[in-house]
Amino acid sequence: MNLYSGHINKLIDELASLPGIGSKSAQNLAFHLINMPKERVERLANMMIQTRESVRYCKDCCTLTDGDQCPVCANAKRNHRIIMVVEDPRDMAAYEKTGKYEGVYHVLHGVISPMLGIGPGEIRLKELIKRLEGDVEEVIIATNSNLEGESTAMYISKLIKPTGIRVTRIATGVPVGGDLEYIDEVTLTRALDGRVDL
Repeated sequence: MNLYSGHINKLIDELASLPGIGSKSAQNLAFHLINMPKERVERLANMMIQTRESVRYCKDCCTLTDGDQCPVCANAKRNHRIIMVVEDPRDMAAYEKTGKYEGVYHVLHGVISPMLGIGPGEIRLKELIKRLEGDVEEVIIATNSNLEGESTAMYISKLIKPTGIRVTRIATGVPVGGDLEYIDEVTLTRALDGRVDL
């Protein structure tokens, strides 16, 4: 049953379609937006449009950025010979929060999942293999500890091993089935420090 007028219902429906936003939260956000000054709503809407139009993939690591390179890849102080492979930009951000990792990243934007029809060609593996033609000494695989993450880690390991580049996997400490973006910095640091060869 629709309690509100068409525009309010449409706004609530649009907000509820966002990940992690339930119907109650969508309703609260909708009324908050309605009660905001018009200038702030316009600024928010313009920022969303500008961000959507200007964001692209980093030419090196494939994370989202608004320049050719992300700040991590552009930083000459980072160790570009060590690449940590993560599933998405949120996982990269989680490791950056630890302040302990000094290498660079490669963002896959997904994992191999035959059940969902996602094969190696649908994630950023070609770009990773291209990067390995440079001076790389280690690839740390930091995919989630679930079936898809483990399968992807094994697939990447089999691709890289013949090149002679060291391939490691983050250690346990990250719970099986856990998503990296929700794990605290201490656990992530221990997982990084305790990584093992694959």
